[in-house]
Amino acid sequence: MRQQNSIEEIIRHAQQIRRNTIISLHSAGSGHPGGALSMVEIIAVLYFYEMNISPDKPEEMNRDRFVLSKGHAAPAYYAALAERGYFEKSALTTLRKMGSMLQGHPDMKKVPGVDMSTGSLGQGISAACGMAHYAKKTGKDYRVYCIIGDGEMQEGQVWEAFMSAGHFKLDNLVVFLDNNNLQIDGRVDEVMSIYPVKEKLQTFGWHVEETDGHNVKGLIETLDRVRQVRDQPAFIIGKTTKGKGVSFMENQAGWHGAAINDEQFEQAMKELGEACV
Repeated sequence: MRQQNSIEEIIRHAQQIRRNTIISLHSAGSGHPGGALSMVEIIAVLYFYEMNISPDKPEEMNRDRFVLSKGHAAPAYYAALAERGYFEKSALTTLRKMGSMLQGHPDMKKVPGVDMSTGSLGQGISAACGMAHYAKKTGKDYRVYCIIGDGEMQEGQVWEAFMSAGHFKLDNLVVFLDNNNLQIDGRVDEVMSIYPVKEKLQTFGWHVEETDGHNVKGLIETLDRVRQVRDQPAFIIGKTTKGKGVSFMENQAGWHGAAINDEQFEQAMKELGEACV
């Protein structure tokens, strides 16, 4: 079911997701902090306001689907699933450990609540389009949500998916762009510019909105608007900050994929507040 928590409740959930993301990454000794932290508010709004889901029935046919196309941001995804009740939060400290269900990228065969295994950039958005197309063809009323990265948009397969979704008028598909403008090699606009995103997606037949990807109220209002869109897939450009919430990680490309040492962990947790996993 749609929980539709208050703005204040969603902000609290987001903060807990951010804390637990740091805890799990520190426990793992590896992973991708920057892009995980930048999408926290987006995924919190999806799981605690927008999506029609139930942890008690993770395989319910009419549930909404979610695909994390930027699969390397899995730590925040796992933290959101645990926060929503799909599994115990204690599992988060097993991230990337041998035998854990929580590997570096999401595995739909192991992790409760994961609808699609992802990791190879560009493929998740195609799977999301396929899910939405199937729902339209079979008369199902569930919606499909997807988060992609801006560096990921440099993949050609992404644009094939965009063209397909526009052609088939997949108005049950909502894609968020985590637009922090940083990838592993530096600034997206310098490595291989994807801009202007809005005009390009509109040309492909999408309804496009732009919002602050860390503003819960703005994200909710944007999602409420796109629910009214017909005959067009929706693309929401979320302007975000890589490493959001941890001062020494913010806007630093080097934190795309880097281990968190004990000293850095203590500083991050001091900034974010105490957390219980």
